[in-house]
Amino acid sequence: MFLIIAAISLLLDWYVFNGLKTFTADWQSERLRQVVKWGYLLISVGVTVLFIGGFGSFSTARGMTPFHEWMLSLFITFFITKIFFVLILFLGDIGRFFYGIISNLTKPEGKVIEPYFPARRKFISEAAILVAAFPFTGFMYAMFKGKYDYKVHRTTLYFDDLPDAFDGFTITQLSDIHSGSFDNTEAMQRGIDLAKAQKSDLFVFTGDLVNNAAWEIEPYIPDFSQIKAPYGQFSILGNHDYGDYIEWDSEAEKAANLDKLKEHHKTLGYRLMLNENIDIEKNGQKISLIGVENWGKGFIQLGNLDKALQGVDKDAFKILLTHDPTHWEEKVRYNPTTIHLTLSGHTHGAQFGVEAAGFRWSPVQYRYVDWAGLANEKNRYLYVNRGFGFLAFSGRLGIWPEVTVITLKKKRSEV
Repeated sequence: MFLIIAAISLLLDWYVFNGLKTFTADWQSERLRQVVKWGYLLISVGVTVLFIGGFGSFSTARGMTPFHEWMLSLFITFFITKIFFVLILFLGDIGRFFYGIISNLTKPEGKVIEPYFPARRKFISEAAILVAAFPFTGFMYAMFKGKYDYKVHRTTLYFDDLPDAFDGFTITQLSDIHSGSFDNTEAMQRGIDLAKAQKSDLFVFTGDLVNNAAWEIEPYIPDFSQIKAPYGQFSILGNHDYGDYIEWDSEAEKAANLDKLKEHHKTLGYRLMLNENIDIEKNGQKISLIGVENWGKGFIQLGNLDKALQGVDKDAFKILLTHDPTHWEEKVRYNPTTIHLTLSGHTHGAQFGVEAAGFRWSPVQYRYVDWAGLANEKNRYLYVNRGFGFLAFSGRLGIWPEVTVITLKKKRSEV
């Protein structure tokens, strides 16, 4: 599929090259004309070649490096930009074709037949460049600025049966760190500092610490281990943490990688929860924190909610950590056991979309019903974190990286 897309990209390059010929045709400097046309072609084709060359990374235990992600991101940027450019150029070409036909059909008798394809006018190429500049600028912003433009999302939830001691209890959530993608430690640290600044009672991480391999988090252990909370730091695994998306030399090597990753959670100061629960106690009262392995529709399904709930009082106030929101949709919201709040991630909000003035759109909504923010089913809440990091496309546009802060409040009956 990627090779077909690459072939289409090269065809688009030919079309763009001809559009640039029209755009530069009246320039006085022949050298400048050649630099613009052939410079564009060299850069665009070069990105495509490097993009194709990166396929080999999937057959190693390293997977995609930040370099490969940059090549993929530049390829996507050029590809989308070329589509916009060619679309305007193509509409102009259709217009001049019909103009040629009508001109010949309506020409006075005896007049010389005009070309059915009159010469392309420069203003069409100018319009194509202007239109194409919008996606190009947007994607460049996403790659150089947007992927580290951390936002705090605050949500306050009210419950009738929240223990009094936990009225006002705060939780900071991170998800989808994807440490193998980072390419700017200083910018990443701003997100960590933002999480620390919330000074929440509890910290939770809801999966995908790495893209594929345990070594990816190792350079950043001193950074993420800075995040502390009075009532502890807890974590779960996400689908990428199992190393399923790259080739390993043996199953033993793959299993050793997962064991190593689990040790890294401990080094970070995170209590990794694997289909189990723990009581969080405050002033003699408790809430139950439950953590499961990954369970996702269309993804690895090792999460065992029944096992994780063993020993939990049916009347306890329960918070569930599960990476994939489809677990809530399929197994949690209608479960006989009431789970008050579920915290997930996984979707990244596609790292692209619009959230403004009450309007929300992202292409990920065609795959996931609940893809960002809060969902509610009869006072059973799900919160989907938009992700701290990024994967494959080395950028974010419109769906910014998130630090979630949730405040639990006791709902008081009115007198």
